[in-house]
Amino acid sequence: MKTANNYFVHESSYVDKDVSIGAGTKIWYYSHIQSGARIGEDCSIGQNVNIGNNVVIGNGVKIQNNVSVYEGVELEDYVFCGPSAVFTNINRPRSESPQRGSDHYVKTVVKKGATLGANCTILCGITIGEYAFVGAGAVVTKDVIPHALIVGNPANRIAWVDFKGNKLEFNDDGVSHCKKFVLKNDQMLNVK
Repeated sequence: MKTANNYFVHESSYVDKDVSIGAGTKIWYYSHIQSGARIGEDCSIGQNVNIGNNVVIGNGVKIQNNVSVYEGVELEDYVFCGPSAVFTNINRPRSESPQRGSDHYVKTVVKKGATLGANCTILCGITIGEYAFVGAGAVVTKDVIPHALIVGNPANRIAWVDFKGNKLEFNDDGVSHCKKFVLKNDQMLNVK
């Protein structure tokens, strides 16, 4: 067990040089944090997780076991990545003519509060909107709007969710049952 600067790294994990890790963050068994990665405060990095070079992870992020967050991916605050969630970072990878370096990586952003279910796949170049919820096993091939609940292959929106991930219902006027959200032109708005 290694503790430094108010964060925890299990002795079986490896942290490269030139890495920034916030206070209260815990990095569990057999994980690797690569050079240039920036991890915020109060994060939980599960077993067998790889955080690629120059990846940016916000505060309060939870990454479950067996997830690789490749260079080009950014996770904003309070993102949840379920077990074995998959990210990509190159559109057309080839072994015979490898594309390496940040010039070839396509940026993927997962916005604040979004949830990525177990075994989902996020193609590169995608933005997952704030508080969106990607169901387990979904294959995300296009941007996801905030508060959308998406499932399937390819993933499609089937409902809307609130800040806690609860499915919302709307009356004929487009007002949610909790009266905190309104549907207008197929977009969900938060009523302040």
